[in-house]
Amino acid sequence: MKSQLRFDDNLFERLCDVTSLELGFKTVRRNKGSAGADGVTIEAFAANLDEELGLLQKELCNWTYKPKPVKRVAIPKPSGGERLLGIPSVRDRVVQATLKSLIEPLFESKFSDNSYGFRPGRDQKQAVSKAQSIVSSGKEFVVDIDLEQFFDRICHDRLMHRLGLTIEDKSILKIIAKILRSGVLSNGIFSQTQSGSPQGGPLSPLLSNVVLDELDHELERRDLEFCRYADDCNIFVKSQKAADRVLASISKFIVGRLKLALNKQKSRAANSKDVKFLGFTILRRGVKISQQSIQRAMTRVRELTPRGSQLSVEQTVSAINQWYVGWSKYYELTRYPSQFLKIEAHIRRRLRSRIIGNLKRRRFLYRRLRSRGVGHRSARRVYSNDGRWALSRYSCVEKAFTNNWFQESLGLAIKSDQKLDHWLNVRRKVGLT
Repeated sequence: MKSQLRFDDNLFERLCDVTSLELGFKTVRRNKGSAGADGVTIEAFAANLDEELGLLQKELCNWTYKPKPVKRVAIPKPSGGERLLGIPSVRDRVVQATLKSLIEPLFESKFSDNSYGFRPGRDQKQAVSKAQSIVSSGKEFVVDIDLEQFFDRICHDRLMHRLGLTIEDKSILKIIAKILRSGVLSNGIFSQTQSGSPQGGPLSPLLSNVVLDELDHELERRDLEFCRYADDCNIFVKSQKAADRVLASISKFIVGRLKLALNKQKSRAANSKDVKFLGFTILRRGVKISQQSIQRAMTRVRELTPRGSQLSVEQTVSAINQWYVGWSKYYELTRYPSQFLKIEAHIRRRLRSRIIGNLKRRRFLYRRLRSRGVGHRSARRVYSNDGRWALSRYSCVEKAFTNNWFQESLGLAIKSDQKLDHWLNVRRKVGLT
């Protein structure tokens, strides 16, 4: 088949290669995800993989490939409101993942060192560490840039122009343009896409960095220190007056030059202690988990330990561990490990309340406490009129179901009582000590 075709550039030839598409599928399967608008799941696609990839190759080579509309999905934001995602079909995700693997190396060498989001070898912790190093140098005032509906407002013409400055292969550019214009399917209704890149496709994160790379280089041209993770950008200066001036001028650049919208209610200039960045509050002497992140964690604990749940305490602990191990691992950069105490104390109290509720009657609770070594006089206190939430704070209940009991008998994951040496080692690795 290939011998009859002429390829203007090796990139398009590699895109049409079944081996490349197979690697793209492996990426899609590793990232998981739901079916697109056509209802085909990853498992169903994998069941006929050779046939599906062969068809994709043929369509790409013959220029009959047409991306399907993305499925519109709304998910709640932690801060309120909804985030609109666009889920491409599995076959389209394979093409996008393959495209990304081919063109990403072309842009990586050109991207700013101050950009950390959606880039190989870079992550949120590195961005937070860099931000803290800037604040510790004396630049304690932050210009917090919040872009309104960024992915939905990306200008196609500007994006294609930026891509064309690096990608010489016009065939690749045409495929990307097709993907951007594939449309949206929401509740069975098709809508054309005049702007935006669907947040949910493998290619969109790279395209977002291409768009915002222009902002990065403008900030560097102005000799401003900043950190950007995706569309979350913080600029650091030495005074409130300078922060106000930078906010005004950069806002004009974003709206006038990049054709993007600024969320004026959330974008602001303030002291770093009053601004959150990637879930942290950046201080001169270190970082701490932001109050908003703590409150969201407390809400998550309540969701995992609902009243009237049919799950056993052991099953509930397993669900908590699955969330908390990842959550605490992300926030281990905090200078204040004691912040985990509040979360873990709340987890244990919710579990004690669950245990009390499962026992139904006070005499059953009394017997359980006695069997766990609580004295007769102390155990009798549970015959009060207090509800199970109040009972969960009784000293006799805490004595029966100690912190160590939750850890050793139920395997509850904890963070707050780990040795300080561990925290210091983590902080040394990222340069925070």
